[in-house]
Amino acid sequence: MIKLLSTDFDGTIVDHEATPRVHPDFFTLLAQLREHGVLWAVNTGRVLWHIEEGLRELEFPAVPDFVLTSEREVFHRGADGRWQDYGDWNARCAEEHARLFSKASVLLADIEEYLAKHTKAHPIYEGQRLIGLAAESLDEMDEIVEFLARESKRVPGFQFMRNTIYVRFCHEAYSKGTALGELGRLTGISRDEIFAAGDHYNDLPMLDGRHAAWVACPGNAVEAVKRTVSEAGGYVADGVCSAGIVEALRHFRAGE
Repeated sequence: MIKLLSTDFDGTIVDHEATPRVHPDFFTLLAQLREHGVLWAVNTGRVLWHIEEGLRELEFPAVPDFVLTSEREVFHRGADGRWQDYGDWNARCAEEHARLFSKASVLLADIEEYLAKHTKAHPIYEGQRLIGLAAESLDEMDEIVEFLARESKRVPGFQFMRNTIYVRFCHEAYSKGTALGELGRLTGISRDEIFAAGDHYNDLPMLDGRHAAWVACPGNAVEAVKRTVSEAGGYVADGVCSAGIVEALRHFRAGE
């Protein structure tokens, strides 16, 4: 029943505090699923070069069929083995974000001023454009998120994605969830055939049941993720990171 796996990377598949950092059972189960034609997408907040670096560093015995990067872009592996845009989604995404950031110039300037005056957070730029920030602590990020949630309403379509102490500014129409929906459209795989798993706030858009019928999170997920997964009829695992994802997949396969 499941034809596509969409998994977050850090904190969901990869446990940076463990040895090995991915439980061997994950790759064993993945190999079994692939024998039945199941595809695997890594759906991450990392940019493309950073996820490529992570895959090389960890020397995975299996390479994903797709990478969904920056919480919004969609790539597939080309004939030459390199990651390539899949369809025109990435081009449309870039155009929409360019227009959004242009409309949000005053808001972004106000965010910069707030960070400088009231926090120890570090702004993150792409060229001259403010695209996100890194807080000094989780408590500081909680306060910053309250400010952003209030101020972002000034610009229609302006949104932000949080992952631990990091925030990325984005267009509300582009997220891990909508990128997964586009991947499903491009591959002809329906929502009812998609499994999604994640552990943090930026994973919420792919875990609320809109883009994947089968949703799960590991035991180390933040409470907001556990609550969203439960409300979507998904599985909250006890196991940490990849061990929890194996647990969830076995649970769903047992019910097929």
